Amino acid sequence: MKFDYPTPDQLTALKALWKQAFGDPDDFIDQFFCTGFGEARCRCAVENGQLTAALYWFDCELEGRRLAYLYAIATDKQFQNRGICHALMDDTHALLQAQGYSGTLLVPGATSLGAFYSAMGYRYATELREFFCAAAPEPIFLRPIDAQEYARLRVNLLPKGGVIQEGSSLAFLSAQANLYAGTHLLLAARRDGDTLYGLELLGDAAAAPGLLQALGASKGQFRAPGGSRPFAMYRPLDNAPAPAYFAFAFD
Repeated sequence: MKFDYPTPDQLTALKALWKQAFGDPDDFIDQFFCTGFGEARCRCAVENGQLTAALYWFDCELEGRRLAYLYAIATDKQFQNRGICHALMDDTHALLQAQGYSGTLLVPGATSLGAFYSAMGYRYATELREFFCAAAPEPIFLRPIDAQEYARLRVNLLPKGGVIQEGSSLAFLSAQANLYAGTHLLLAARRDGDTLYGLELLGDAAAAPGLLQALGASKGQFRAPGGSRPFAMYRPLDNAPAPAYFAFAFD
């Protein structure tokens, strides 16, 4: 088994593996490879010339230390239960540690995967508040902004221990969601019919019903700091403190 960065001729196989593992539509996969993918942030397992597993990461930061958010970790079905994923993760942890990263984050796609990642040294570190609400009679002021302004304003609204996610993270996020600023708040949200999904609401969470009215949705589901829902798991690569808030999981 060989572990390495991907080559250009493996892109088709990477997309096919993603489709097999997660069943995402082609436009979502294409969005990732256009906005979130980087060959230097991908690790592959190859056996006899065949791609057997892959993972990707986004660079992020906590208190000046580099973290990697591991994403879309997948093993081809015909190669599962052979320890390939575990070996690929070990290879990636060693690589990132050598490059000066302080830790890695991931968000399990299912509750059952928590134990799987725990065996690799991961522990739940961050929690979210997730809530539902209906639109208020009166809208709240909101203006659309671009990723650069969102990044600039977000730093000042992050809670203590909040992970800074910029660059390719915000590029991929803005391909899936619209970004807004209001009075003492930031919102990244996407619309599905009459429902608004707030992928991140920072600042005044009590404004959520008015935000729905402003954006023409009758109901919404929001993620915000605080609360008690376990969200991201963390594995330290040095003695840096664990994060307390992490938002963009692209799930």
